[in-house]
Amino acid sequence: MTETQQKTKCITLKGSAELVSQYLLYGVNSILYQRGIYPPETFTPSEHFGLFIFTSTDEKITSFLNTVLRQIEEWLVQRKVHKITLVITNVNTKEVLEKWDFKVDYEEQKANGTDSIIKGDLPEVGTKDVKTIQKEIREVIRQITGTVSFLPLLDCLCSFDILTYTVSDCNIPNQWDETQPVFIANSQEVQLRSFSTSLHKMNTVVSYKNT
Repeated sequence: MTETQQKTKCITLKGSAELVSQYLLYGVNSILYQRGIYPPETFTPSEHFGLFIFTSTDEKITSFLNTVLRQIEEWLVQRKVHKITLVITNVNTKEVLEKWDFKVDYEEQKANGTDSIIKGDLPEVGTKDVKTIQKEIREVIRQITGTVSFLPLLDCLCSFDILTYTVSDCNIPNQWDETQPVFIANSQEVQLRSFSTSLHKMNTVVSYKNT
């Protein structure tokens, strides 16, 4: 196989950002379904990453997630975002009961086989093929599904929001609001598997109220 053929099998920068965005979309949907944030009949199963994943059919939720993730995908290409947090809140008391942190690292690549490291912009092509990355994502989503075995029951009406942590010089869309980080008092934290596209590395951590 020639070097050119090898490169065509590897992930591109845009493709890497798209895969991370898809992971966030299906990961968030899985959490909303598994944690019972909305009625199960408002979700439908479809196959993604070799798994059947329940995704919301509610137009407001799908529109919100698509808008947010489209912007995040753009920022992933520009190295502007370093964490996305899904926050689950008690509707009546406004108390934060659970949060899922999706932490992004930008992989440094060696240039042209030398020891020099590319800084600033990410390289246009990574070193991993899409199938390998999808397999890693599949394992993380399986873990997300399995968290219901130890996470405490959410026995109240809950809502969710998504916080995006960006660099300071990021252009924030007009319809977005700036807010403060959220914390859970007396929390437990569980680190899930990570996955890497060779351009972006994603670590997932769930924190929940220790009752």
